[in-house]
Amino acid sequence: QVQLVESGGGLVQAGASLRLSCAASGRLISTDGMGWFRQAPGKERAFVATISWSGAEANYADSVKGRFTISRDNAKNTVYLQMNSLKPEDTAVYYCAASPKGGRPQINRSEYRYWGQGTQVTVSS
Repeated sequence: QVQLVESGGGLVQAGASLRLSCAASGRLISTDGMGWFRQAPGKERAFVATISWSGAEANYADSVKGRFTISRDNAKNTVYLQMNSLKPEDTAVYYCAASPKGGRPQINRSEYRYWGQGTQVTVSS
């Protein structure tokens, strides 16, 4: 069993940066694929970014490509999402998730077994 806790969300102005963290406990996530998803009010939870167990491969939603960077520190059992040039449309609750399929980045929600409770990111214009 893995417990995931997100942190680092907040209220920022457009153009600002935030760094989200996802700390895992219960067991090591060093062989898991990890992902970030987000859910805006009235919308479905959507893929944002994913990273393979080694960190060698990552994949991003088109809407965040070039602005967001996913990374991981397996020694700290933590995954990060660096978000730059934030836009109002990035406003959402951001969720961290772990997938047992760690070899390749996983973009489908169904591939993830464990989820955090989410952290709110609000970007004002």
